[in-house]
Amino acid sequence: MAASRVKWGIVSTADINRKVIPGATESPTVELVAVASRTQERADAYAAEWGIPRAHGSYEALLADPEIEAVYISLPNTLHTEWSVRAVEAGKHVLCEKPFTRHPEQVAEAWDAADRAGRLLSEAFMYRHNPQTKRAQELVRSGAIGELRLVRSTFSYGLYDEDNIRLRADVEGGALMDVGCYNVSWSRLIAGEPERVWGEAWYGPSGTDWSFTGTMRFPNDVLAYFDCGTAMTNRDEVEIVGSEGSLFLDDPYHCVNPVIEVRRGDAVDRIEFAREDSYRLELENVSDAIHGEAPLLLGRDDAMGQARALEALHRSATTHAPVTL
Repeated sequence: MAASRVKWGIVSTADINRKVIPGATESPTVELVAVASRTQERADAYAAEWGIPRAHGSYEALLADPEIEAVYISLPNTLHTEWSVRAVEAGKHVLCEKPFTRHPEQVAEAWDAADRAGRLLSEAFMYRHNPQTKRAQELVRSGAIGELRLVRSTFSYGLYDEDNIRLRADVEGGALMDVGCYNVSWSRLIAGEPERVWGEAWYGPSGTDWSFTGTMRFPNDVLAYFDCGTAMTNRDEVEIVGSEGSLFLDDPYHCVNPVIEVRRGDAVDRIEFAREDSYRLELENVSDAIHGEAPLLLGRDDAMGQARALEALHRSATTHAPVTL
């Protein structure tokens, strides 16, 4: 007999929810039963808009809801640790929107709390769950491009509203945290954990980095470099370069049009994928892990490695010096 669907609640009415809710609604293993906001009026309106059965006028009320088994946390970056801890201590499993944090000590605090509570905690890098990403990993590991040499990535867009939460320094916004975290995650996925990093940033009027570049050195002399920005034209791509060829992904993060180009000399082979909802896949991974039907893809180790790399890059940009991890 198939396991029952895991009952989920959403902590906050953040804009990212609009990408997550459709996948939750369509999934055979996820049941979205509640949403919480800071006011009952806002929660009621949001629940009506999205067809969510129950609305809670505080985050505490949602965590006290006995029917909810797991929560998706889409709060600002600086609230991730606090509410993840509160959620697991309330008996809920947690999927927390990326970036969880750039502070390794907060990763330890949150995952220690989850371990004590016997609950799962995962960082929501949705692209990691997509078949395109998994195939890229397989190609590199199989030697399809020879020995790995370099990972190059970009991610940028234009946003100039200084009051927008993505640009607010008080909640640790900025290019590195908002989109550069994807560059860092992709580089780590392919090359491992960095040994040394160097970051450079331009800080815009909001006080956050509006443009950021980073270089990273990995074991076995593998290098990575990336640029990201909140004050540029839209760009997103990943190139993985080896001694005998390269992989090029034109849509590595959203995976709306998933294709991997395998380039060897003048030959280009295209590997095309059926479109999959990465947000649905990440919810299903946590749900399956709750039922013991699949391993959790992203747990403590990945979150700790991500936080260490982000903090090192941030420190390098602010001190104008390389940082060894």
